[in-house]
Amino acid sequence: MNNLTEQKPDLIETIKLIINRKKIFLFILSFIVISFFLGIYAFKYYQDNENKKISEKYIKANIYLAAKNLDKSKTTYIEIIDSNNKFYSILALNSIIENNLENDSEEILKLFNKLENIKHDKTKKNLLKLKKSLYLINISKKNEGRILLNEIIESESVWSDIAKEILKD
Repeated sequence: MNNLTEQKPDLIETIKLIINRKKIFLFILSFIVISFFLGIYAFKYYQDNENKKISEKYIKANIYLAAKNLDKSKTTYIEIIDSNNKFYSILALNSIIENNLENDSEEILKLFNKLENIKHDKTKKNLLKLKKSLYLINISKKNEGRILLNEIIESESVWSDIAKEILKD
């Protein structure tokens, strides 16, 4: 029994001794961990702030479109695409195409290429390919559109059935 009571203070003393010896290391480790979490928080805050700015630009472009200010609307949509925002860039390109804001098909294809270079998951990449293939078929570049549709089918995407239906027609 006496042995156990002697060991407990020794254990506590040993821990105190280790902490005293490693004070600088523990301080640096704590500083690194706190800095890491602050960095993550700051990055998340920055991303949220940028996303809000892009969403406001998208709303502004829609207002320009509703007011029939097509040039400003197109310019703003292109700025959104250039921002490489995963969500709003796709919406901006859809708005450009649906509202015929750009008549040059080569320019539209360049915008599609910009969107394809943004990192998306497989489903969104294949959705972009599907939209691009439909656009290509619409502008009489049927072979290029069919190639993209076949790529979608081969990837066994959720869009494969739709691509097969389009190829039947």
